[in-house]
Amino acid sequence: MTSSIPTTPAGNHASRFDRKAAAKAASNTPPVRIADNKKALFNYHIEDRYEAGMVLQGWEVKAIRLGKVQLTDGYVVIREGELFLIGCQINPIRTTSTHVTAEAARTKKLLLNRDEIRRLIGKVEQKGFTLVPLNLHWKNGRVKCEIALAKGKAEHDKRDTVKEREGKREVERTLKIHRR
Repeated sequence: MTSSIPTTPAGNHASRFDRKAAAKAASNTPPVRIADNKKALFNYHIEDRYEAGMVLQGWEVKAIRLGKVQLTDGYVVIREGELFLIGCQINPIRTTSTHVTAEAARTKKLLLNRDEIRRLIGKVEQKGFTLVPLNLHWKNGRVKCEIALAKGKAEHDKRDTVKEREGKREVERTLKIHRR
């Protein structure tokens, strides 16, 4: 009996070129935002941005899917050449398995390339920068954390940010009124 499904010499049902095209199309999907740290953009000047993977437990992924995440009090620490996210609250859901003790403010390890970690360590130690989490997002079925190399703003810089924001709102209001 012959099969009507086309096969390649290796016996796979789809050619490797089709699989590559499908993988490329899947990787081009824009990341879906989970949580933003709006305080970070207000309190810091952002220099560089990096995307890091996160080491999570199963209950944390389930809670993230339900949107039980708070990132505003989070910060990144370097310990023994590794990056850790501290202060990110992932509130456990009630349907978490019974044999796991869920800790909402657990320290989460961030995954970056070794060269990027070395570069970040050098800048943080020498130039007075800090590492701040900007957002959590889904990318290719995985939770990613966008972290930034940032420098703290002075009070007058924060006031300037507020003035700019209010000015933009005022311009939008007048444009909205004149359109009518």
